[in-house]
Amino acid sequence: MHPDNFNQIVHEWYDPLYRFALSLCRNPDEALDLTQSAFHKLAGNAKSIKDGTKVKSWLFTVTYREFLDQYRKSQRFPSTSLDLVAEPRQKNQKTPGSSVDAAEMMTVLSAMDEKFRAPLSLFYIESFSYKEIAEVLEIPIGTVMSRLRRGKDRLRQQLEAGAANQASEPIPFRKEANNG
Repeated sequence: MHPDNFNQIVHEWYDPLYRFALSLCRNPDEALDLTQSAFHKLAGNAKSIKDGTKVKSWLFTVTYREFLDQYRKSQRFPSTSLDLVAEPRQKNQKTPGSSVDAAEMMTVLSAMDEKFRAPLSLFYIESFSYKEIAEVLEIPIGTVMSRLRRGKDRLRQQLEAGAANQASEPIPFRKEANNG
């Protein structure tokens, strides 16, 4: 692969690949590592890719496989960090069916099971086709469609449940001082 072609591929696919990696691992540093690893492997295996139209699929597949490898390792050898402290969530007065904040959507999406998160991220964030998702995740197209449907349903339920919980919170009672 010519260096100019490699630079063009990196320029074209870096951001989408990083967003996909971030949607999988939910950690910016790990997402950067996954993205860098994919491009590193591309640089080493460029000659094995004969069809230039397959670079996109190849990069996303490598990133997904690398994520799975890291995920499996973390399950076998769990580690905890005291730096990861949950930030208090701001209360929004939303009702079910109202518009959803993108940050809230990403929070709910990132809390979902990986088997639903990956297809949803590829479909909605990266605009992949069913066929491309099936190739990247190495699952049948029917499974992709099923996971997208069930994932969307779960996403909707979580968002509505969150909005309902926020809307049904009691209003604090404030006792006024007697000035007289």
